[in-house]
Amino acid sequence: MQRFKLAARNEKSKNTVVAIPASGQTLYIGEGYCTVIAGPCAVESRDSFVKTALLLKEMGAHILRGGLFKPRTSPYSFKGLGREGLAIMAEARELTGLPLVSEIMDVRDLDYMYEQVDILQVGSRNMQNFTLLEELGRLEKPVLLKRGLSATIEEWLLAAEYILSNGNPRVILCERGIRTFEILTRNTVDIGAVPLLKQLSHLPIIVDPSHATGKWKMVIPVAKAAIAAGADGVMVEVHPDPDQALSDGKQSLTPQNFRILYEQIKKIADLDGKILV
Repeated sequence: MQRFKLAARNEKSKNTVVAIPASGQTLYIGEGYCTVIAGPCAVESRDSFVKTALLLKEMGAHILRGGLFKPRTSPYSFKGLGREGLAIMAEARELTGLPLVSEIMDVRDLDYMYEQVDILQVGSRNMQNFTLLEELGRLEKPVLLKRGLSATIEEWLLAAEYILSNGNPRVILCERGIRTFEILTRNTVDIGAVPLLKQLSHLPIIVDPSHATGKWKMVIPVAKAAIAAGADGVMVEVHPDPDQALSDGKQSLTPQNFRILYEQIKKIADLDGKILV
């Protein structure tokens, strides 16, 4: 018997589809849908973020991402605008109608982030922050759970179990690459995790090819591979001027390249009968 009782396929024969309320409609992440989440790694300024949000809306993105709190390896790197950036994200949502996803790192930030953010993201470094996972499990808010840097698939699903066992069924898994001996990419993309998780679990699974590879030229081919392997969507980083980005510019697509990505994964989604609208 699997240790991840609630996340396991044998616990629920029907796949979980997570509903995301949006302006005038409802978006879905899960079986039968191909959902595209896009935006800059971090909210840097109002003008840049709003401009990017408007472009992404025009080009078909479903959900807008933006980092407020960035768990950087170096304490001297840009760590985000924090609570100040939340007002910028809220304005972008009002202008575009796109739901928001942003990473939460501390339970002390839950009160105000819960009100403003539509999907709460748990980053790879917090996948086993069990106190945070339990608190998110007590909320009625979708949670995007990224795989840990060196986490096995079972450890990842057991982290999801912390959320599920506390009453929140709205969990979305996100493969973002794992740490291996390879040094020419930022991480090693585990595309095989997608079909395996489809066998093991009923939870939706998306792939983040930006963090997984660390190289923008690899983002489109890996995104295509993810959809072909059965992923329910992708999350990519898009910046109007990647060379000037305060974090992760090397893995960020320009808006023009995002348009190419969208058009190419749409062809694959269409072949599989998935909805990409």
